[in-house]
Amino acid sequence: MAEDVFQIHKDHTGVLGIEGEFPVDNKEELALAYTPGVAKVSKAIEQDPKLKDVYTMSGKLVAVVTDGSAVLGLGNIGAGAGLPVVEGKALLYKDLASVNALPIAIDQDSATEIASHIKAISQSFAGIHLEDIAAPKCFELEELLSQQLDIPVYHDDQEGTAIVILAGLINAAKVVNKNLTDLKIVLNGAGASGIATARLLNAVGIKHVTLVDIDGVVHADSQNYNKYQTGLAKELNGVDGQVLDDVIDDQDVFIGLSVANVLSSDQVKRMAKDPIIFALANPVPEIDPDEAKAAGAAVVATGSSKYPNQVNNILVFPGLFKGLLASGINQVTYQIEETVAQAIAAMIPEPTAEQIVPGVFDKGVVETVSQALENLVK
Repeated sequence: MAEDVFQIHKDHTGVLGIEGEFPVDNKEELALAYTPGVAKVSKAIEQDPKLKDVYTMSGKLVAVVTDGSAVLGLGNIGAGAGLPVVEGKALLYKDLASVNALPIAIDQDSATEIASHIKAISQSFAGIHLEDIAAPKCFELEELLSQQLDIPVYHDDQEGTAIVILAGLINAAKVVNKNLTDLKIVLNGAGASGIATARLLNAVGIKHVTLVDIDGVVHADSQNYNKYQTGLAKELNGVDGQVLDDVIDDQDVFIGLSVANVLSSDQVKRMAKDPIIFALANPVPEIDPDEAKAAGAAVVATGSSKYPNQVNNILVFPGLFKGLLASGINQVTYQIEETVAQAIAAMIPEPTAEQIVPGVFDKGVVETVSQALENLVK
């Protein structure tokens, strides 16, 4: 397997290439695609800058940007080492949604400096997809770019993860016959994905969320957590305690966006009736799914394809940007996140414990997500 991975990347010098939209085989075609005809296009854009997105690929090109500071399962590996990940994401954009995407690696500067780099090249793109950028820098970076650019800015580790978790929760709540907004949730892992997920859950009316991270429960006055974590804890109706074991009793849901083996079967047994377990750490989940089920879990989801209910943001990003580009929407709001989550959940009309979200290669996922966004502007 390892040899195959290296061989396919080496044989093709990566997984992406660039192809022209039409051939240039003679002087007439050269004159249309390049000189002298291109001068007319340039003059037209000079007079009306909005025509840039009509006459150049900037109207259909997404930048997939990383600094390699928080690569899933690998950590801070640097911008160059993060490039294969965003190149793979760009390939998925093209293969799954026919969206053109360009992988970009930026050295690990501050959020302000990275925002400046991205703004400087933003005229070439219709949207910005951020990937594998560590918290809290990623929060500040997304805020800066959203203020400075008039094209959609999306962080897959934040919004993508939050959307697919909400989609899964919508259907998991149906399986256990509980009201979505009444769910009491412990969210273990208050990094980029955890904070974005808690924000979205709060936005859709789920208020009983307790945040836990490496140093224990996050409180509004915690001195060892950043302002994004403590500020959110202030808004949530969480349970008082110091560590995960203090706050697990009578909880309806455990969402793990952390590390392997932090949840025990005894803790699952202390949760509310028919608990929902989203153990999403990769490659090893917070609790083994079979162990969770044996302890009484009614619904179990992981981030792995080895088990049922793979909660993976590949369900989101290809169709999301296809819909953003088609609809002209220039900001990813909580309304858009909820709309996409509801659309994904609705693909499973009769959810069961073994199926609360579509499979990552199920037909219709991209079109469902894309159409949900296009319907917002009709």
